Amino acid sequence: MSNALTKAKGFKKSKSGTYLSMATTAFGALSVAKQIKKARTEQDTLRLVDATVSAVAIATGLAILYRELKRLGDDDVLLG
Repeated sequence: MSNALTKAKGFKKSKSGTYLSMATTAFGALSVAKQIKKARTEQDTLRLVDATVSAVAIATGLAILYRELKRLGDDDVLLG
């Protein structure tokens, strides 16, 4: 396997890959914010609960990714 392919496979475990995952997850927060706004306007409790659970999942996902980013430290796959 070529060196470039090996680095590409390690992208997910790199700082760059983690930052990309965090950005993608945070982008999902925009959709959840729209859901919450719509649920409040329509006074739909079930949709509000669904959007709140989704928001908690996003916050948890970001926390996990942040922890992973801190663990990576200096041993970045793409830099080494």
